[in-house]
This record gives sequence, C-alpha cells and structure tokens, in this order.
Amino acid sequence: MPFPPSPWHLTGDMVVSLWRVPADDLPPWPLPRGVRPWVVRRRASLLTFWVDYRPGGVLAYREFLIAMAVRHGRRLTGSTVAAWVDDEQSLAGGRALWGIPKEQGAITLGADGRRIRGELTAAGLPSVRVAYRDVLRLPLRLPARARLVQQRADGTECRVPMRISGRPALGRSRVTTGADAPLSVLARHRPLLSLAVREFRSRVGS
Repeated sequence: MPFPPSPWHLTGDMVVSLWRVPADDLPPWPLPRGVRPWVVRRRASLLTFWVDYRPGGVLAYREFLIAMAVRHGRRLTGSTVAAWVDDEQSLAGGRALWGIPKEQGAITLGADGRRIRGELTAAGLPSVRVAYRDVLRLPLRLPARARLVQQRADGTECRVPMRISGRPALGRSRVTTGADAPLSVLARHRPLLSLAVREFRSRVGS
C-alpha cells in the first residue's frame, strides 16, 4: 500500500487523556529493546489519543492511539504501545516509516457543541467508547513538541519527532469497554487530565 513520505503534515481535532494506572494492571504491551516503563509509586503513565484527521493534511482518517511514558537510557520519552486506524495508507505508513504498531479498526468520532463521543471496533476487541465534555476553553493556540521511540519490524530503533499546535480546552472524559477486554484498564480508572485540541496542525517525522 503506497503512503506519503515522512514527514506527515496533519490537521484535525483530538481528545487527549493522561492516565496514571497501577503498573501491575498494564497489558503485556511490547516495548523496544532498552526501553522500560516509567513507574513512580508503582504507577505507570499513559496517554490516549482519539483523533479525527481531516482534509487539509496529507491523509484524512481516524485513529485511537495509546502511548506509554518510558525510560530510554537516561531520557524520559514516550512509546506507542497500541494504535488503531481506519485507513490502509496510515496503517502501512505508520508501521513502515516509524514502527508504530497500527491495526485496522472502525472508528467513529462525533462532536456536538462541547461534547465529543467516539467508538472503536476491531477484530478480537470488544467495543471501546469515549465520552468527553469541555469544562474550560482556552482562547489561544498552544504549541507542543514530543518524541517517540519505536522499533521497526526489522528490529531497528526509530525516534519519531512530533510538533503540534492547536486550540485546547480542559475537560472530563470517560472510557468504557468490556470488563475482561484487553483495554479494560482504561475503564477501571479515571484519567488524571483530559483535553480537546481543536483545529490542530501537526508534523510527524523528520
């Protein structure tokens, strides 16, 4: 499947949540060699992203992605441990370019004023739903940078720089899924922080 070369310039809306969950509750997600979860007081940190990438970027698709805060040598960074997309080009490109373990899924995301709702269905995975509501919208655009460390299928390490700017809003969110589902760790806990980033512009890769 052909896909755009790196970097990808993307635009759209997203809901981001920060989680602190017991390390013993984590699924057996694989991590790149030399990378270990960042655990403080027996809790690990996760970030979840529900993203609606819209026309105006190199691809338009929807994605649900989970990243973990990890130690890579002496550096604190992130690593994508699970991701689902509804676009074959994004799936193939994410895996080949950056070693992001994308899977195929059906994703719906809809906004109604200050509320955003989403659902993921995929083979072997009970339905995962998110409900988000704005609490405080901030009247400015904020920039951010991040870096992921991933491992490609051939075993090589890949560092993925990311830049984003958008209009943030603080809010509340809740994820629901089956009690024994692979992602039930998200349903058993509440996120520490949630925010929507609307009309974002991002660059992935270098």
